[in-house]
Amino acid sequence: MARDIDVILTEMLETIALIETALAGKTREDFGQDDILRLAVQRAIEIISEASRHLPDTLLRQAPDIPWRSIRGMGNILRHEYHRVADDVIWNVAAGDLPALRTALLALRASVGSTR
Repeated sequence: MARDIDVILTEMLETIALIETALAGKTREDFGQDDILRLAVQRAIEIISEASRHLPDTLLRQAPDIPWRSIRGMGNILRHEYHRVADDVIWNVAAGDLPALRTALLALRASVGSTR
């Protein structure tokens, strides 16, 4: 059974908000020194990655500037290559890439809501 797209988008947005809250006021150095924070952010990114796999390609084409393939692939890296994940990569995703993803997800959720 297919999952409800609005629920998936909301879950992704809520997970981004959790990451933003966890990193509020933190520096890259703070992030690197807090093992639990690093693991929590990695897990949250893994959740976002997995959720993105349940969004139809037709919807994702509405946000062509978002690297959906990379987002979907990030979960595999975090699950299977966790020992090779660089803190800088996770920090850059969390601090640099998630704001654009949040904006795109909000737009996608608005477009899904308008079709109901």
